[in-house]
Amino acid sequence: MFRTVLPGPPRPGILGKIRAWWGGWPLGQLAFLLAVAALGALFVGNVLETMARIGILPGFGFLSSSANFEIGESPIAFRAGDTYLRAILAGLVNTLKVSLLGCVLATILGVAVGVAGLSRNLLLSGLVRWFIEITRNTPLLLQLFFWMALAKALPAPRQAAALFGSVFLTNRGVYIPAISLEGGPFGLAAALGITALAAVALLLFLRAARRLTRQTGSVALALAVAAPLAFLLLSGARPEAEMPALSGFNIRGGLNLSPEFAALLTGLVVKFAALIAEIVRAGIQSVGTGQWEAARALGLHDGQIIRLVVLPQALRVITPLTTSSYLDLTKDSSLAVAIGFPDLVSIVNTTANTTGQSLEALIILIGAFLTINLALSALMNLYNSRVALRGTRR
Repeated sequence: MFRTVLPGPPRPGILGKIRAWWGGWPLGQLAFLLAVAALGALFVGNVLETMARIGILPGFGFLSSSANFEIGESPIAFRAGDTYLRAILAGLVNTLKVSLLGCVLATILGVAVGVAGLSRNLLLSGLVRWFIEITRNTPLLLQLFFWMALAKALPAPRQAAALFGSVFLTNRGVYIPAISLEGGPFGLAAALGITALAAVALLLFLRAARRLTRQTGSVALALAVAAPLAFLLLSGARPEAEMPALSGFNIRGGLNLSPEFAALLTGLVVKFAALIAEIVRAGIQSVGTGQWEAARALGLHDGQIIRLVVLPQALRVITPLTTSSYLDLTKDSSLAVAIGFPDLVSIVNTTANTTGQSLEALIILIGAFLTINLALSALMNLYNSRVALRGTRR
């Protein structure tokens, strides 16, 4: 018995695809776009005319000019007389430093607080609830002012007590132990970079070869970490711990976190840890009670249940919302200008005031934050897609 197969609807051609993409009312949309373009051209024309009238040449040539200001805290070498480009680069590195540390520390603290909030201990869960509500319902700028005032109220170095024997909280900053590599051709940053690249390369190779399991992944990561460090040690480098100690009227050695940086980092971590804690709580509670009961039936205690059963499933809820928190933390780091930390916004603002190139400075600022946030969002979306595929696999 034969069946007649009728042809399906014809596939749309190029014009049909363009019409579907453009949508309805094409003339109205075209008129709207032309009106927006005309307004933009009028705005740009007025700006260029104003700049020409006051003697400012448009463009980014000012980046190669000398910046006649100092930067209080710069992760790269900078002094008055260096170019504006180098000054902006120093501010960008400051922003990246506080954003990266803030995301890592806020995640650690937020997960711990979120899990503690689900405790059966009424005192602990109550304290967590008060912490979250107070932190979430007060402005971040107000919190930064509080942490900055607290940092300035700390004792002078000679009167500061050593916490755990090696941490000093003073009005000149926070002093903590530091680790450095001495005697070799590379520094600690290069060692960490080589280690990270080797670990990623090995894991990607095993992943492509489809041989990556929990056991082989752990062994591969250990080898990737050990091999570059062994190479550096064989080259003559030796890790040395620098402990801060009181010397005269100040503290020498170790790593010094300025009061502005410490206040900014603390404010960002505390604020967004509270938000991440609520996200973690919601993600854990989204997992059905049957999962808990099945895990308890297998003899797992609560810590193992959360780590092995609940959190892997809750990540499908936690990851997208945590991505938004990371983006907000990066953007809110711009509030550093209010407490005197020389981040990207502060240095670009100074550049605009001293050169008069306000429009170009704003373009640089917008482009930098867009690049940082889009890169962070792409990485988190990649991780989220992997978590979602694992969660839906049967």
